[in-house]
Amino acid sequence: MDRLEIPVWRKYSLSIQEAASYYGIGEKRLRNLIADHLDGEFVIEIGAHVRIKRKKFEEYLDNSGVI
Repeated sequence: MDRLEIPVWRKYSLSIQEAASYYGIGEKRLRNLIADHLDGEFVIEIGAHVRIKRKKFEEYLDNSGVI
């Protein structure tokens, strides 16, 4: 069975690697942002994995002057 490939810009949530590539932010910086905002609206934990809610993260970036 072939796996359906969904474009990053259409996904609900992104992995750290996908978000780093999509937003041009380093993986280490993203991990620090997630650690600082574990209760934030843009973080979702799925078992041991952490994902970034794309639209919520974009709202966070729009409202942040510096990351």
